[in-house]
Amino acid sequence: MALASDTAADLVYRILDLQRVVKCAAAASVRGNVAGVAVHGVLKFVGEGESRATQLAERLGVSAPVLSRHIADLEEQGYVIRRQDPDDGRAQLLALTDSGAEKLGQIEARRTATLQEYLQDWSQEDAEATAKTLKKLAESLKDSARAKSAGPRVPSR
Repeated sequence: MALASDTAADLVYRILDLQRVVKCAAAASVRGNVAGVAVHGVLKFVGEGESRATQLAERLGVSAPVLSRHIADLEEQGYVIRRQDPDDGRAQLLALTDSGAEKLGQIEARRTATLQEYLQDWSQEDAEATAKTLKKLAESLKDSARAKSAGPRVPSR
């Protein structure tokens, strides 16, 4: 069954409001650090495994020049290294250094503690139900966005 228009509009408002509040909370959890919130996001994705910058930019939804600046910052701080892709000598792979992995662990611990502090009046069940709903929402939006970017389906004969 399709969503009612007013329900969809309310969801859009709630998502945008949540996005704004999450940015504020994330900024509060990284105050005083050398790297900003965006660079921490890059660090997180690089920490999930070696990848090419183009794949990383696509996954993060940023342009190559924006990502390049973040990677340069992370390299300068000693958190990320580049190496030649063995499958394509023209491409480079990005990976975390040991200090990058340590920094990522510190960031995640700080963000977790901040969220625990902010949600201290929540029950474990509320948090788990919200996480499940947010995961479902993210998956639906990703699947829909991927389908749309792939173009219209051509019926098979």
